[in-house]
Order: sequence, then structure tokens, then C-alpha cells
Amino acid sequence: MFRLQGSKVLAVDMTQDAVKAKNGSMVAYDGEMAFKKLSGGGEGIRGMVTRRITGEQMTVMEVRGQGTCWFADRASEITLVALQGDKLYVESSNFLAADAGLRTGTSFTGTRGASQGNGLFTTTIEGHGQAAIMSDGPAVVLRVSAQYPLTVDPGAYVAHQGNLRQSFQSGVTFRTLFGEGGGEAFQIRFEGDGLVYVQPSERNTIAGDV
Repeated sequence: MFRLQGSKVLAVDMTQDAVKAKNGSMVAYDGEMAFKKLSGGGEGIRGMVTRRITGEQMTVMEVRGQGTCWFADRASEITLVALQGDKLYVESSNFLAADAGLRTGTSFTGTRGASQGNGLFTTTIEGHGQAAIMSDGPAVVLRVSAQYPLTVDPGAYVAHQGNLRQSFQSGVTFRTLFGEGGGEAFQIRFEGDGLVYVQPSERNTIAGDV
């Protein structure tokens, strides 16, 4: 059971079950807990190969036991996402925790990953259960529909779910418009039906102002 204590701490109540969480994010626990370090990028041989190719740096731990475990990371805001058999795409740096029964993997993101310096792949979480994602400031959930596509600054993107198509395009950001940009600007366009999570702060990038 996932629940928030405030907006920056995740409490997970366990009864001999398990949760996957970002390595080093446990801040306290009661009861009896066992910790095991896993590898990010997915399970099994395919996950190992994907991590080797992409240089995926996310490390995950499995926590199993009886009691309550609390997770947090750099005072980031936490948002709970309920999955009903669908797939959540989330930047590795924004992942905090997920039910152990959820499948994790990687997905190719193309230009956006290269522009952010986070690798060419993003983390996927799929199945039935709960996941917790982090953001720099309270996350805003934006609806995408057939009538209303959405364009997002890559530095503010956190995650998305639903039947969405992504495209990557050069564009002009406000910083570029006012003469503060020093490189090529990229934007992400979402079309279809689903939800996009953005943060009110832009992460640092390495391919110009995006």
C-alpha cells in the first residue's frame, strides 16, 4: 500500500511483500526489512543488454518485509500513479518506487534523450499496481486528446501514460526568443489520448536550451 506523508515522503506498508525503489531512497523503516540491490533498465538478459548498450545509470533496490518503509529523494515532490494494465513512461531521474509486481524496462526516446543527456532510453513501468514518481516542484498532470495535442519542453517533462504518440521537433523556447538561448531548441509533441506529467522546473540539458 502506497501513501504519501506530506508531499515529499512516500510510506509503503508491507506484509511480507516487496517494492522496487530508487537505490538509496529509503529514509526510515519499522518492522523487519530485507534490502537487495537490483539493476535498472529491466529484468533478465534483455534488460542487461539494454543497459550495456544505453549506459542506463538507474539503480534500483528491492525492499521486502513486514512493516512500513519510508522513501524520499532530495526533498522532491512525489506523485502516485495507479496503473490498470497500462504502461507508464518516466525519466529515470524521476522514478522513485513501484510495486514489485510491476514490470520495468526501457524504451527508445530518440532525440529527446540525446538533447537532455539522459541517454537514448527512458524507463517503462507496466502492469497492475502503484508507482511513485518525483518532480522538482508539484507535478502538473495535463490531458492530451485528439482535439488538443500537447507540446512540452523536454526539460520539464517527467512522465506520460496512455495511447500517446511522440514526435520531436526543433522549435523556439521563451529563453531562445529573448536571446538567452545558446543552442538548438527541441520540443516534444504528444498526440492521441493520455496524460503527461510535467514539473514547474527545467532540468539541465547539454544540447542547447530545450
